[in-house]
Amino acid sequence: MTGTVERDADRALKAKHRALWAAGNYPAVAADLIPTFGPTLVAAAGVTAGRRVLDVGAGSGNAAIPAAERGAIVTAADLTPELFVAGRTAAAERGVDLEWVEADAEALPFPDGSFDVVLSSVGAMFAPHHQAVADELLRVCRPGGTIAMINWTPEGFIGQLFRLMAPYAPPPPPGASPPPLWGDEQHVRELFGDRITDLSMDRRIVVMDHSADPTEFREYWKHNYGPTIAVYRFNAVDPDRTADLDRKFLQFLTDWNRAGQLGRTAYDAEYLLLTARKR
Repeated sequence: MTGTVERDADRALKAKHRALWAAGNYPAVAADLIPTFGPTLVAAAGVTAGRRVLDVGAGSGNAAIPAAERGAIVTAADLTPELFVAGRTAAAERGVDLEWVEADAEALPFPDGSFDVVLSSVGAMFAPHHQAVADELLRVCRPGGTIAMINWTPEGFIGQLFRLMAPYAPPPPPGASPPPLWGDEQHVRELFGDRITDLSMDRRIVVMDHSADPTEFREYWKHNYGPTIAVYRFNAVDPDRTADLDRKFLQFLTDWNRAGQLGRTAYDAEYLLLTARKR
């Protein structure tokens, strides 16, 4: 009976996560704010023609499509297949073909050692059980293959945005870890342990300068980014809490804006680029 309850709870959690990322317009967020992530990750992983590549938490193909453009044999896997519609359109426009598979990063539906390169661009980091994800990334990668990820750091703009939202968000499920921990070097070392070699971790900055002012940027997040939408929906029945969140969110965006002139915003969003080889 306990096992059945746990399985039912896990299915409910996955359905909730799928709905979260299907809300809003994540393909637009990826294109507007982090268009360089895919090419940066693919280059760091050394993807070349003929390599078998898996993109975990692929979304609409931010990394998968650039990998396919290099001639790799690419599988894009994501828990939210609704995102594949935009991905298939983008892939067709860019003249590449790849496989799209609905998949949970904590239980990937692929045999051991299936891929030469396993990628994730701010995707797998959002699965709640980090050790399960790390184990799966390693399992489906062949010995000597490459694992490469881009993850938001806890101290950076996105990590601090999640920290701001946390008091207003639903309680996390049992055993869940905060997504930005994947951007902490020590956490990454502990997850992979001695099962990898040649681990390289580099903190970098992507500049988000999409909106004219902090208020416009706040509304952009509220209408397009699934996790932010979910937090606002959770507080919709309480106008006072929603107003308080609105105020703190705007102050956060005002404080982080480094543009220094009217009609512009610029946010330095720190991320961790990591690459490693499976033993």
